[in-house]
Amino acid sequence: MPKGKTLPTDVIDQWPEVLKDIKIEVIPVEYVNSVLVTFVDGKIWEIDLTKTVEDVDVTDALEDLIDEYEDAITNIDFRLDTERVKKDITKRTQLFMKKRK
Repeated sequence: MPKGKTLPTDVIDQWPEVLKDIKIEVIPVEYVNSVLVTFVDGKIWEIDLTKTVEDVDVTDALEDLIDEYEDAITNIDFRLDTERVKKDITKRTQLFMKKRK
């Protein structure tokens, strides 16, 4: 069985013929729309990554957040830009198939 986690059902439902058997180990940050951080006290922070400041390294900022609130966080949910993933995979597949002819 492949390592990694399966995608959430709501993501798979958007492109089931491709995404149903995918196992995820790493997600490039440019495919993440937002991050939902759930805290022990029930508060939820939604961090919209589509509205980030240009000079901010998103990966470093998320690592800093996790380090600072590590004991208070119960869950982190990364929300994918499924349409962008679909578009990029389709584009790369078409390019690959053209080169094989």
